Amino acid sequence: MACSKRPAPAAAADETCCKRRRFRIGSTADYEQTCCLGKGGFGAVIKARHRVTGETVAIKSPLPPDELDGEPADVLREARFLEAACDGNPHVVASHGLLHDLPTNSLCLAMEYVGGPSLHAFLQKRRHNPPLPESAVRSFMLQLLTGAKKMHERRIVHRDIKPENVLLGDDGKTAKICDLGLAMSLKTEPPYTEAGTLPYMAPEMLLGKPDYDARLDTWSLGCVMAELITGETLFGDGRDEDGQLLDIFRVLGLPDEKTWPGFTSLPHAEMPQLLFRLEEEEEGRQHKTGLGQLFTQEMLSEDGFQVLEGLLACNPDERLTAAAALELPWFAPPVVQPIEIIPPATPAKKKNVLRIKKPKKNVLRIPLAMWTKGQP
Repeated sequence: MACSKRPAPAAAADETCCKRRRFRIGSTADYEQTCCLGKGGFGAVIKARHRVTGETVAIKSPLPPDELDGEPADVLREARFLEAACDGNPHVVASHGLLHDLPTNSLCLAMEYVGGPSLHAFLQKRRHNPPLPESAVRSFMLQLLTGAKKMHERRIVHRDIKPENVLLGDDGKTAKICDLGLAMSLKTEPPYTEAGTLPYMAPEMLLGKPDYDARLDTWSLGCVMAELITGETLFGDGRDEDGQLLDIFRVLGLPDEKTWPGFTSLPHAEMPQLLFRLEEEEEGRQHKTGLGQLFTQEMLSEDGFQVLEGLLACNPDERLTAAAALELPWFAPPVVQPIEIIPPATPAKKKNVLRIKKPKKNVLRIPLAMWTKGQP
């Protein structure tokens, strides 16, 4: 899997996009390290337990300052975005603030410990299993789109949504977005920098569009949805930007001014158009597989395909926002058919029969006068 492309150093306005708040900075010495949850170009994520409260957290420890320029500012910036994104948003990992690591004199980020693997590890583990049922795909996408919708309402764009940045709960059903290291605010003025992971990057970013918006994330979520269905990355292996665009155009078709006004004037549009046409000439046929051929009705219902197709619209102006996607029928709660309650049958009323007490029979043949006298 390709590494994330780190953005250019954030402008001061980007760092102040979220409400400024004072962070209470704790110490890593307050925690007992349990195990390493993962390593990468950023450093490592450690599972740790608070020595007093016993609370378990995940601590993101970046590379030492001599290996990563501007490390303290990057962590502080991510902490601010995480605080803003997770507030009232259960589908983004919660923040537990900043920690000072005395041995390295660096800042670390304490976060909610979710409990399960990343979505990437989950899918890798079940590669040889049957595909996920559509109900499970829908449940994951409902959570991820809801989390993205809340971020986007706060003008925050994640820019690096991918299976590695989705954590699952230990129940295997809960999904939370994590790692806001590449997040940005739409409150800042364009041009915006390129950032993300190639197989999940939207076409407009690959083409150098300088004023992209939150629909970058919904494209990435469309790629994640496709991977949930098939278990495989949909578009390429992240060789380079031109190769990535070619993989996208082979499936969705080459855009033009009719399908995407302004496409041909984008900074990096010329080379992928040339390569695409050369490829078509060499093979003697037109390229356009189409999502419908890759995701048949046996794999995905019509309502589900409507969501996938809307998230993976090449033209960002035609692409679904997270809010719009959540309004589609695929996410509508199931209609519960009313149960007809049949009242119990009312028992027939007993007839009001006048009961006349019959006199006892004179079986002993006692004289009538004596018998009548002895009757009550």
